[in-house]
Amino acid sequence: MFERRITEEEVSHVLSAGEVVEEYQDDEPYPSRLILGWCERRPIHVVAAENKVDGETIVVTVYEPDAEVWESDFRRKRK
Repeated sequence: MFERRITEEEVSHVLSAGEVVEEYQDDEPYPSRLILGWCERRPIHVVAAENKVDGETIVVTVYEPDAEVWESDFRRKRK
């Protein structure tokens, strides 16, 4: 996150107010999801897994989606 200049506050914002754009139910050891959020005008993707037994959210990765790889709405990859 530090190298990508994404703060903990931005990740928290995406987790609380973002939109789930994809779910990965078969991920191990916990199902995860891709969440899109906006911090000012900057799109941020957070992949988070849910450990429901312990009631915790595990942040797997965080990044700013590349406009050349993602559609303009950052919800789908370009074909």
